Amino acid sequence: MSAINHSQRWLSIVGIGEDGLAGLSPIAAAVVAQAELLVGGARHLAMVSAGSAERLAWPPLLSGAIAEIEAARGRRVVVLASGDPFLWGVGVTLARSIPAEEIACYPAPSSFALAAARLGWAQQDCALISLHGRPLETLVPHVQPGARILALSWDGKTPARAAERLTAMGFGPSRLIVLERMGGPNEVIRTARADTFDLRDVDPLNVLAIEAMPGLEARPLPLTAGLPDEFFENDGQLTKREIRAVTLSALHPLKGELLWDIGLGAGSIAIEWLLRHPANRAIGIEENAERGARAIVNAVNLGTPHLRIVHGAAPAALEGLEAPDAVFIGGGVGDEAVFSAAWAALKPGGRLVANAITLESEQRLAQYFARHGGSLIRVSVERLVPVGSMHGWRPAMPVTQWSVVKP
Repeated sequence: MSAINHSQRWLSIVGIGEDGLAGLSPIAAAVVAQAELLVGGARHLAMVSAGSAERLAWPPLLSGAIAEIEAARGRRVVVLASGDPFLWGVGVTLARSIPAEEIACYPAPSSFALAAARLGWAQQDCALISLHGRPLETLVPHVQPGARILALSWDGKTPARAAERLTAMGFGPSRLIVLERMGGPNEVIRTARADTFDLRDVDPLNVLAIEAMPGLEARPLPLTAGLPDEFFENDGQLTKREIRAVTLSALHPLKGELLWDIGLGAGSIAIEWLLRHPANRAIGIEENAERGARAIVNAVNLGTPHLRIVHGAAPAALEGLEAPDAVFIGGGVGDEAVFSAAWAALKPGGRLVANAITLESEQRLAQYFARHGGSLIRVSVERLVPVGSMHGWRPAMPVTQWSVVKP
């Protein structure tokens, strides 16, 4: 590994808090004072007195200023950012375009660090999430009994919206702490219950801390695969709980991977894939528009609003999609063209799982097994049901499942 030449670090990213320049270390303050081009939001730029440095305020889309920053390569460019620039910050955006060896970063305490310090919470035991520019529903998977959550708010309305969501989930007794403008002279900390949330005029610059406390009607998401069937709105086109758990096990989700769910139905497989890790992605292919719309509702309700749905019939609907790491075929398993297109697109080392309930589709899976190997299993489930004044076992249709890893 070659040594890094620090003189190459023409771009400095300086974390700054509500206390402005007074809170900077001597070296960070010197970097700001020597800037030839100073970049930041209007609030941050206002913290620095006028000097000889050229100023560039962030446009509505941060990416719009990246080209101007890159064009200044060789000059002393300083970007002002909130707190820790590489924790849900602009540093990540800049590093996508500018090599790390050209960047020097001087972080300040993050909003999460300040909030944890104010509350006496162990930061490593908290869920740290951002609701800034992200759907509020991403909060849902983190709401577990006794969980502590620190969330960067999008605006002053975020805490009230989060309170409504928690109450709808049966977590009305949860304690919400709103920490506004931390680190400066206007810092305010206020507390309210979710189901009686009454805080008004919340500053847009706030962090929301949540102590999740369930009520009697709470319905948290289990951490296991195989959510209860009643969690999903459906028209009967639903992979049932027990089969879903077996299917997720065969799909073997890993962090950051992409799933194709062909024949999405109610979206249960794709949604549970996404719940395994926040970085996971899924594309659901569904020909029936009504089912696709229902799957979107399920995805939002269960905290996975990033499920992408492609309306159309496979294999045509698969054209142009990003290559998947895993494929589930729940519909169209008997169509050779669907399988061939999915198999061709699947990355080497990727997993393909297909479920069949009819004799004809089972025969097709047997052919795939003979051609590509893998494993075949048959899963049958019987449920206890009333029989007059007594009870008996009613078998569901058995499911044949083929799973295989692409060489």
